[in-house]
Amino acid sequence: MPNKTTMSVEVRYGWVVIIASLVLHSIALGAPNILFVTLKPIAADFDAPRTVPSLAYSMMMIGAGVGGVFMGWWMDKRGILQPVLFGAVMIGLGALVASRSQTPWSLYVANGLLIGLLGKAAMIAPLVANATRWFDRNRGLAIAIIASGQGVAGAVWPPIIHSMNTALGWRETYYYYGIFVLVTMLPLALLLRPKPPLPPAGAPLHGPSEGDSVLGLDPRIVQVLMWAAVVGCCTAMSMPMVHLVSHATDLGYPPLHAAQLLSVLFAAAFISRIAFGHLADRIGALPTLLFGSACQAVMLLTFAVVDSLTGLYVSVLLFGLGFAGIMPCYPLIIRVLFPSSEAGWRIASQFLFAALGMALGGWLGGFVFEQTGGYSAAFLAGFGFNVVNLFLVAFLLRRHRRWSRELAIA
Repeated sequence: MPNKTTMSVEVRYGWVVIIASLVLHSIALGAPNILFVTLKPIAADFDAPRTVPSLAYSMMMIGAGVGGVFMGWWMDKRGILQPVLFGAVMIGLGALVASRSQTPWSLYVANGLLIGLLGKAAMIAPLVANATRWFDRNRGLAIAIIASGQGVAGAVWPPIIHSMNTALGWRETYYYYGIFVLVTMLPLALLLRPKPPLPPAGAPLHGPSEGDSVLGLDPRIVQVLMWAAVVGCCTAMSMPMVHLVSHATDLGYPPLHAAQLLSVLFAAAFISRIAFGHLADRIGALPTLLFGSACQAVMLLTFAVVDSLTGLYVSVLLFGLGFAGIMPCYPLIIRVLFPSSEAGWRIASQFLFAALGMALGGWLGGFVFEQTGGYSAAFLAGFGFNVVNLFLVAFLLRRHRRWSRELAIA
């Protein structure tokens, strides 16, 4: 039963939902990590440029974003269990198909259609939207825990994938990952079966009503600005993540060290994401987003000039601490600015544009490398996208503070 004394919707089982969602998300993120770690072997095996595995990653992210909107709608209609079960089967099947890929196109179908559009699409936006219905007071922390699956996956998967790729090759790595997905994710999804609790009787309603202006602007304008902002930050964010292993080995460092760099990045991100969730619950999502974006911009400049192994370790540590707080802020902002009845599709659409940004950054990093023979220019391009994000977030924060003052006076 909800706590009627404090008028909170939160119950203990909500944390079971959050932990199960975290583990599901972490396992699903093994798929893109395979592409991160084995990017060069895949390109060499197909006798193709690095844009081939980079494009496979981009198609996965676009598919996950587009499919997320449908999965969010499915969750609104039927609950979270069905889309998550379906998505888990598709990720496992996609990995098995990828393990038998003989052409770039089969790799694209496996990653873009099966793993992305039909699988991974159910593993972030719907899980986050579902979590917002279980929590009100600790919503930022709850979302941050699910989103920290990126950090968990980044810390755990690269060394495992590197070892499997070294011993068996990238195809067998995909094969055993697909089996692991089917064995673990299907039973985990059953923990999400219970429905979220209803708000206690007499609890105050929060958030604007349908048709209200947002920050004194047309809601459509604010939504477009948020879409543009997330494209900017995610384009910048994905360049180090997708190309870090290749960048380190290009500088002459062993593949094991390169995989460890990715693990350090995501381990730092896991810790930071939890801290940013607490911060957002206390100072608000928009200031937290601005701070995280500024940290990410600084570290992109650092990546462009650092080439020592120690410098890379320090850079990935600081980048992980900075970028991790960005994505959990967007669902929180949506829940504050827009009616709760619109949260599902708006959160899903925000993750769609985030996926487009991640896809653009992953592809652009490979493209700029092919044109320049290095990644420094790619990191500088990412910094440019990040600056656009900073301007847009600062504009929204300024409008929000003015809007809050006007409400206080009224």
